[in-house]
Amino acid sequence: MHKVELSYLLTPQRGKNALIRNPLMDLLHAVREHGSISKAAKALELSYRHVWGALKGWEQTLGRTLIVWDKGQRARLTEFGEKLLWAERQAQARLAPQIEALRGDIERAFSTAFDDNAHVLTLYASHDAALSALRDQASPRGLHLDIRFMGSVDAIAALNAGRCMMAGFHTLDQPGSHSITAQTYRNLLKPGLHKLIGFAHRTQGLIVAKNNPKGIAGVADLAKPGVRYVNRAEGTGTRVLLDELMAGAGIAASGIHGYQSQEPSHAAVAQAIASNAADAGLGIEAAAREKGLGFIPLAQERYHLVCLKSELPTPQVQALLKELQSREWQTTLEGLPGYSGNLAQSGKVLSLRATLPWWTYRKEKPGKNLS
Repeated sequence: MHKVELSYLLTPQRGKNALIRNPLMDLLHAVREHGSISKAAKALELSYRHVWGALKGWEQTLGRTLIVWDKGQRARLTEFGEKLLWAERQAQARLAPQIEALRGDIERAFSTAFDDNAHVLTLYASHDAALSALRDQASPRGLHLDIRFMGSVDAIAALNAGRCMMAGFHTLDQPGSHSITAQTYRNLLKPGLHKLIGFAHRTQGLIVAKNNPKGIAGVADLAKPGVRYVNRAEGTGTRVLLDELMAGAGIAASGIHGYQSQEPSHAAVAQAIASNAADAGLGIEAAAREKGLGFIPLAQERYHLVCLKSELPTPQVQALLKELQSREWQTTLEGLPGYSGNLAQSGKVLSLRATLPWWTYRKEKPGKNLS
């Protein structure tokens, strides 16, 4: 059985003919109506050679003859050619409402591209509930966030490679200059090249089963016998945070059952615990509350957005800053479990050196020749 592929055209006005155009059906219809290849070509505003070659090509592709090629006689369709036109008319008539709805949906989607007041911003980011809420809130205002969730390290790497306009990552509220966080992000971000934008302030902690039957109180309890942990992938900000907390508690990865496991998001971690596949996992409070699970707060985090300095004046980024600074966004952020709007500094362009004090520069001695 031959398969069908659909395609579409962008034109100033809709065509008056079939809802879905197919070049073969147009050729067959023209040949039947006009009785010759040359007249069909003229009606379609194509060359004789093009129409003849296209019909021969379709015959080879379909493995069937479409035209009766008798010299000196009126060109006519074979029975197979007639059946193709009949089948196409049946499909067009039967599926007209669905086709019209689909065409309308596609036109509405593309209308954004032609709207000078609408903006699309590509954002690669660590998984976060607030980002999803921002996408939903900003879209009706003409700011469309094309978000792809991935690990923090991969998101910043994608920004530096030019695959997105902005990246999202998170760190402890006050990460030390010798912390694992600093070691992870220092070489990915450069003062003078990147611009940091405040987004959200949130709590990370251990997601546990309802009523916490294992009596887990902190990271040290993850090493207890019988406790099954579910981890995030290497390169995610939450995995970096876990390693930071483990180092502070003197816990080795080998002592945690499940440290090598990987889940793609906070929601997936919560689902693993809700389905009793694990007993604990590090994540955000919103994911725990959504599944009716317990939550043990451990760390305060800042979720940052970062872009190249050269992109800061662009309409997309300026529209994002305006949205983040709005009162509506502050209200939305305050309504999310585990998030704080007052501490978020949402929409503020922050000093990279002051917020993430990881870079030190050797001062030249007075009198040294710098030429």
